[in-house]
Amino acid sequence: MADDGSFDASGDILNSAAQGRLRTIIERIERLEEDKAAIIADQKEVFLEAKGEGYDVKILRKVIRIRKQDKAKRQEEDAILDLYLSALGEI
Repeated sequence: MADDGSFDASGDILNSAAQGRLRTIIERIERLEEDKAAIIADQKEVFLEAKGEGYDVKILRKVIRIRKQDKAKRQEEDAILDLYLSALGEI
């Protein structure tokens, strides 16, 4: 057996305690995957609702991404972007 007692002498079969723990972990992950799928479906529904009301979904996604960023970092990136665009004569 391994030091943690999870394998038999051949080294390839989990003992019953390890099997139970593995099953618990897998089932928790599967439930989280189901929850994630439900949340994604809910988000899709909200975006469709927003689109139906005339909002631009692509811009909404961009606003959400921007709001997640640190304000100072976002301002620094915006300043560099403006500098680059100015250097190219775009603004």
